[in-house]
Amino acid sequence: MCTCIEKQQKLGLILSEYQNKSGGLIPVLQKAQGLYGYLSEDIMFKVADGLGVKPSVVYGVATFYTQFRFSPVGEHIIRACHGTACHVSGAENITRIMADKLGVEPGKTTADMKFTLDRVACLGCCSLAPVVMVDSDVYGRLDEARVEEILGNY
Repeated sequence: MCTCIEKQQKLGLILSEYQNKSGGLIPVLQKAQGLYGYLSEDIMFKVADGLGVKPSVVYGVATFYTQFRFSPVGEHIIRACHGTACHVSGAENITRIMADKLGVEPGKTTADMKFTLDRVACLGCCSLAPVVMVDSDVYGRLDEARVEEILGNY
């Protein structure tokens, strides 16, 4: 696992790689989030300083795109699909069951930092509705028993 100093050094290398390059802000934010797991206010200020842009520009870009997170996430990210096929197949109920079992609302992370539960528009697995993705694993045709089984795998 990377120490704080190592992460700061890596962020410095990322910033120097993109310094004076137009269009570098989004890749830098992506790499910073990959390094830290989320974008804290401090990280966004460092990015602004390193790229020579105003902090408001960094904040504006980061908050515009849904891929960026502003608080720590769990070890495993659960994405509950709420696209049309999943919606009509009971996605709301599956998400509620997961939220109840985890003790968190969608968009939040468990106290032990093991899971983050997110609602997403579509995972592209409509024939398997309702679907959730845990990290990169896809689970379909869900019911309450399968939810319990899936969570037990992690």
